[in-house]
Amino acid sequence: MGKVVEIPADMTARDLCQLLVYKSHCVDDNSWALVEHHPVMGLERCLEDHELVVQVQASMTSESRFLFRKNYAKYEFFRNPLSFFPEQMVAWCQESNRTIPPSHSYPEVQGYLYVKETGRKSWKKLYMFLRRSGLYFSTKGTSKEPRHLQLLADHEDSNIFTVISGRKLHNAPTEYEFCIKPNKVRTEQKELRMLCAEDEQSRTCWMTAFRLFKYGILLYQNYKIPQPRKALISHFSTPVRSVSENSLVAMDFSGRIGRVIDNPVEAQSAALEEGHAWRCHSHLFHYSVIHVTQLWFHGRITREESHRIIHQQGQVDGLFLLRDSQSNPKAFVLTLCHHQKIKHFQILPCEEDGQMFFSLDDGTTKFTDLIQLVEFYQLNRGVLPCKLKHPCTIVAL
Repeated sequence: MGKVVEIPADMTARDLCQLLVYKSHCVDDNSWALVEHHPVMGLERCLEDHELVVQVQASMTSESRFLFRKNYAKYEFFRNPLSFFPEQMVAWCQESNRTIPPSHSYPEVQGYLYVKETGRKSWKKLYMFLRRSGLYFSTKGTSKEPRHLQLLADHEDSNIFTVISGRKLHNAPTEYEFCIKPNKVRTEQKELRMLCAEDEQSRTCWMTAFRLFKYGILLYQNYKIPQPRKALISHFSTPVRSVSENSLVAMDFSGRIGRVIDNPVEAQSAALEEGHAWRCHSHLFHYSVIHVTQLWFHGRITREESHRIIHQQGQVDGLFLLRDSQSNPKAFVLTLCHHQKIKHFQILPCEEDGQMFFSLDDGTTKFTDLIQLVEFYQLNRGVLPCKLKHPCTIVAL
């Protein structure tokens, strides 16, 4: 779905995300992002929180649009830098006792990339260096001597984009394509610097380092701004109830006429009995459809579509969704991201004493519904490589 929003000239991407969170009744967990999407060129990138939306829109074509979605990886490199900057790609790890320096330093990234030759369909494998002054390639093997380095792109007037369907559009050698696009370019493909990495981890490393070089301390400030508010919220041990909730009273309708239950112990006992009765009475309904109300359940999507959604929302450890199984109509699949790799676990129904359960470890651990299963693995790793942390969420604006 789309929504037209009138915004002032000084509205930042973070401001607009918070407005959309409010209008869409979402939970504001600081992981929402505004995505600049160019369908004709097959490019997209997440706006930084401080960027002015009007300025970004001025460089977009009529076919381009903004997308509102989750991006859990936006600031993950501050929390877990080692997973974003592999030792073999970072110059300071190779030349300074293989340790990551303090957070105010910048990584010099180096390694092989495929580069699309300008005006041609062919790709060339070159040894690249990303520094504060720009992206360079070596004209002589892996040499980093200044006389052998040639500038390919700078950071100042460019942005870095993920390329969608790169193999189809550009005959890319791998699936891990990205692009450096000058801000002045609207539709001219020849002005784009198309690059391709060997795997997802190296692509993420190059793109994250580019953002650090371009925006510097601004990224860290964007990351730290929401923290005080989250700390303030965490002081409340229980959620704040609304006025309408506080006005509710417990009622007993077991007799001919209803009565208000004044005794809190009796009220709690009645609530537990009602819950148990509802579960017994509605067991078949509960078993079959209760999970469809959950944000992490995506229904009948394909394996490939689940990969696309996970990739869009950040590929951080613990990012997950549940979907219907394509091979078994009675089963479900847990799709989980761990170490930037996507894994699938089949959830099978099993019967015991006439009651149906769900399990993803061949019946060792059983659950009456998928909500129980998800809540368990959010607290316990079990047979999974990591706990479930971040649900893949899609909202209608």
